[in-house]
Amino acid sequence: MRRALFPLLALLPTSVSAAPAGYFDLLPGVTLETGDTWFSNGERFRLYGVQSCLRGTAYTDKHGQKRDCGEASLAVLAAYIKDTKPVCAPVVKKDGIAYVVCYATVGKERLDLANVLITSGYAFASLNGEGMPYHVPYAVAEKLARDKRAGLWQFEDVQHPAILLSPEVNARTKKADQ
Repeated sequence: MRRALFPLLALLPTSVSAAPAGYFDLLPGVTLETGDTWFSNGERFRLYGVQSCLRGTAYTDKHGQKRDCGEASLAVLAAYIKDTKPVCAPVVKKDGIAYVVCYATVGKERLDLANVLITSGYAFASLNGEGMPYHVPYAVAEKLARDKRAGLWQFEDVQHPAILLSPEVNARTKKADQ
């Protein structure tokens, strides 16, 4: 009887699931800073190649109400973490931030969490100082989301965070405030 039971037990799924070597689990309970950045165990993490809406910036919803764009991005990231329990791997560490890539499991599919956030319209492709995307496929995904008016793109006054973060816009804003 024991011989017959052992192979059967080996085939049964286990409830213990750990991230593969080199990856770590991204589970509910981390402290979300933005829709692309979080703190866990004293470390700061950010999705590589992604820029969420900036907290404190607004968009106007379909009822004419002003809403915080950054809070919308953050809420969607929180929902994906809760629902898909992503696993992440560090790509590079710079200025005290560990940039990571994460994948979420939906059914039997493994999906790039950054790509999911961008195609759903709640995050954007992050741009470098020359205005070029850090990861070109994310810029393509962003264009598709914008064309489909997915997520935040459905609202007329949503601005890409790169516009607000650009040195030229910041310089003009500082002059106007003086």
